[in-house]
Parts: sequence; C-alpha cells; structure tokens
Amino acid sequence: MKNEDRLYADLDALGIAHRTYEHEAVFTVEESARLHVEIPGAHVKNLFLKDNGGRFWLVTVPADKRVALKALPDAIGCKRVSFGNADDMNRLLGVTPGSVTPVAAINDTGGEVTVVIDAVLAAASLVNLHPLRNTASTALSGAGLLAALRHWNHEPIIADIPAMEMA
Repeated sequence: MKNEDRLYADLDALGIAHRTYEHEAVFTVEESARLHVEIPGAHVKNLFLKDNGGRFWLVTVPADKRVALKALPDAIGCKRVSFGNADDMNRLLGVTPGSVTPVAAINDTGGEVTVVIDAVLAAASLVNLHPLRNTASTALSGAGLLAALRHWNHEPIIADIPAMEMA
C-alpha cells in the first residue's frame, strides 16, 4: 500500500497544487461540519459500494448531498448496489471506514474499484478530501483530482449523482 508521502509525491510530480490541513479525527459529515467553515472549498463524502455483480464502486459527492441510493445505479451504469464492507475497503484501497477518499485509488493497483466523481466536484476549483487518513484534509482542484486518478489508471466516471427529494 502506498502511503501519504507517496500520494503527495505523485501530486507534486504531476504538478497538481495541493494544501493539507491537519485536524482532529472525523468519521462522519456531521463531525466534519466545523471544518467546512474553516477550510475553503467543496467538502466531500464517499460511498464505498458493491454491486450485485461483485464490482466495487467509490462514489464521491458533495458533503451535503443526500444520495438517492435507489436511483444511483442508473446514474453510474450498474445494477443494484449495497455498502461494501471494511475488509474489502482495506484490502482494495488501503483505508479504513472514516478515511475513505478517492485518492485511495493509488492503492488499487488491480483496478478493482470504479471511481465515480460527482460532476459538481469535478468542476470545482477546490475539493477537500482525506489524504488516506481522517485526521487531515487535502485541498486540490477537481481537475487535479481527475488527473491524479487517471495517472493511477483509474479513469473516473463523472456523473450527476441523484439526490434524494426533500420532503
């Protein structure tokens, strides 16, 4: 598994500007709400999923988006999905629950996880995500994130992820 130093080295080698902010461990969007005020840019949440065909998916959306899970498969091109388990997450991405991040694709050398980025984030000037641990947030551009994913042989799917209707 590649570590955070290797992640930053890859970003630097690709010319992708980034800035890392240290903070206390956060495991949920609710716990990280304070950071959204302190750290500029879009903030994310990540869904590690498995479809009924056995494929793994990492879907990254804006932190405040409530994903319509029943409509998600049509948006990303698969059948029914459910949440993946921690063992598969660690085996494939080298991270644990609470530290899920699209840059963990650096560890998926077998290409077993399809990375999906919400279109809003792909176009964002700053996207904040965990750098393989949940005690920091790294800011980079949406374009920089896409370039890094491609560098790690993960052509991201950019999709308009469906949100739940508000009652």
